[in-house]
Amino acid sequence: MGPTRISTLVVTALATAAVAWLLISNFLYSQLPPLPWLPVVTLGGLAVLEAYAAINTRGRIDRRPGRDPVNPLMVARFVVLAKASALVGAIFTGFYAGLTGWLFVLTTRAAGEDRPAAIAGVLASIALVAAALWLERSCRVPERPEDEHEPDDWESRPGQR
Repeated sequence: MGPTRISTLVVTALATAAVAWLLISNFLYSQLPPLPWLPVVTLGGLAVLEAYAAINTRGRIDRRPGRDPVNPLMVARFVVLAKASALVGAIFTGFYAGLTGWLFVLTTRAAGEDRPAAIAGVLASIALVAAALWLERSCRVPERPEDEHEPDDWESRPGQR
């Protein structure tokens, strides 16, 4: 499993933005309910929690004073959470970006009332992607120079291969 590529997230966000724009433009916007704030709050809350997990995990991996040692299984779970959150954040970023673009084209009163929630959704989604990438990067094991200079078991016993 490799690190999440930024290009994958950008393509996902752009494709989702295009789909959101097409869906919203083909349906009557006036028939939709007002844009809710709960997804925005949820995305922002997840971003804050993942940023906290990134700070805490990096400190535990680096064995900073006052921090407990890190559980390797927990780090693996954080990596999976970070990869999934980055992809979900990219999807929501694209959706909210497509919706926001449509709301700025539309000049109705309902569109004007939904713009703040849509803009906040874009910002919260971008924050989730950033926090997820930070958490993924924080879970990397640091390279230690002393590991490179230790001889391999096979190299120390060349005749026993």
